[in-house]
Amino acid sequence: MMRRTPKHTLGALALTLLLGAGSAHAEALAQLRQFMDGTRSARGVFSQQVFSKSGRKPQEASGTFAFSRPGKFRWVYEKPYAQLLVGDGSKLWAWDQELNQVTTKKLGQALGSTPAAILAGDNSLDKNFVLKDAGSADGLEWVEATPKADDSSFERIRMGFAGGQLKAMVLHDNFGQTTALQFGQMERNPSIDPGQFRFVPPKGADVVGD
Repeated sequence: MMRRTPKHTLGALALTLLLGAGSAHAEALAQLRQFMDGTRSARGVFSQQVFSKSGRKPQEASGTFAFSRPGKFRWVYEKPYAQLLVGDGSKLWAWDQELNQVTTKKLGQALGSTPAAILAGDNSLDKNFVLKDAGSADGLEWVEATPKADDSSFERIRMGFAGGQLKAMVLHDNFGQTTALQFGQMERNPSIDPGQFRFVPPKGADVVGD
């Protein structure tokens, strides 16, 4: 989701087990639908770990997020370095405060097969992703989403649910990098100031893109 990583993701007994597992797995997709259909806006906090293919120590970050469907979101990296991503409904703005550089692109291009499409998209997941149950782990029911587009930067995205609430996402990109996100304090369908989804480049910032 970031323009760049901050410096700074079974005879009878067997049948019984299979049926039980199938039921649990089906629940994962049901929870995804429940979340998508019942959540028009949300806000909360997140923590992030980025694992490289080489296996070196993961990079960690944390911050806050908010979204309002369709297409509006605010993703704020607070630690260890400040970075802001804003989707205003038509464009995606990414501001690297340390560099005072803003990158912008059309939102349709940015959202099609990215994690932001899960949170802030228009619920047409089947259009952009192949969805399947991915079992239970770590107390969560998991769904795996594989982008249909060949030009997606992600190989697959895993989403972990509990009680109809999105708790985690694990993103596997095309470069062997894994980004793990944990969500907390998520408030569903709050009233959010529309100004949270507007962005004006700061004075003196270098603006790159569409």
